[in-house]
Amino acid sequence: MKDPLIRFVKDKRRSLKMTQHDLAHRAGLGLRFVRDLEQGKQSLRLDKVNQVLSLFGHRMAPQPKQPENENG
Repeated sequence: MKDPLIRFVKDKRRSLKMTQHDLAHRAGLGLRFVRDLEQGKQSLRLDKVNQVLSLFGHRMAPQPKQPENENG
């Protein structure tokens, strides 16, 4: 689980003792969307991601790109 968004959502949800179904219900989204988010689906609607993050007092925002590790 490398993606910080996935890690953040799962950790927050679990710390609040919420199931994926609970999170979907509270965010006003479908269970499938929450599952896709936590499984790292590559194409997700940003407005829906923000619906989830708003439950935790956060939102998506630009962040500087981390340089890739150079091996060799």
